[in-house]
Amino acid sequence: MSRTDFYEDPNAPKANSLKVAVSALVRNSHGQILMIHRTDNGKCSIPGGGMEVGETPAQAVVREVREETGIDVTVTGLVGIFSNPEHVIAYDDGEVRQEFSICFTADPVGGALQTSSESKSVGWIEPEDLVNLAIHPSIWLRIERGLEGHAEPYYT
Repeated sequence: MSRTDFYEDPNAPKANSLKVAVSALVRNSHGQILMIHRTDNGKCSIPGGGMEVGETPAQAVVREVREETGIDVTVTGLVGIFSNPEHVIAYDDGEVRQEFSICFTADPVGGALQTSSESKSVGWIEPEDLVNLAIHPSIWLRIERGLEGHAEPYYT
């Protein structure tokens, strides 16, 4: 399903749903960041997706990272809770979702890089090379907050 992100756009459609999503800033032992190139919007992103009934947020992020990247992770911390009413995502089925994502830090513990139906490429990226990628501002905020290493989680 394709999607269109509207960010601080006065002409954006009004949100008609809200779903809990999770994401993870995963760094390997070299300090590189696990990134995907999304199939639904063509942007580069940290892995993540929607939480399912019966999961905790931590279980959801472990599942999403594995599904999108092939990498097994363990959750190590909380970057923050990101929900901006000025960021809505319109899907081609008519859903217009307000952003709401719980972002974790995580360490890789196994698996091997692989793509999925949600990721056309997957890789470990040096933090200084992120500026060369097309990354949505809401994902940039999560990455920046995660790299800054604040003791307290971010929230809006």
